[in-house]
Amino acid sequence: MSIIVYTKPQCDPCSATKTMLDNKKVDYRTVDVTEDLDAYRFVTDVLGYRQTPVVYVDEDTHWSGFRIDALKKLAAA
Repeated sequence: MSIIVYTKPQCDPCSATKTMLDNKKVDYRTVDVTEDLDAYRFVTDVLGYRQTPVVYVDEDTHWSGFRIDALKKLAAA
């Protein structure tokens, strides 16, 4: 499973998401949408999100914002 967390600088929900994933020992990679225009377009145009973080697991599993419920479910998988 390849998890991507789309973030931006100075984003408290992004930091909280990454901290929770780190604490649960979940492997993921981060992509800064302010530095990667293709990633920004994917998050906004394809997925339809307007806030970060966006956690992307696969085409059926993704969400925006700091979601404790979804993060716990992801860590349990």
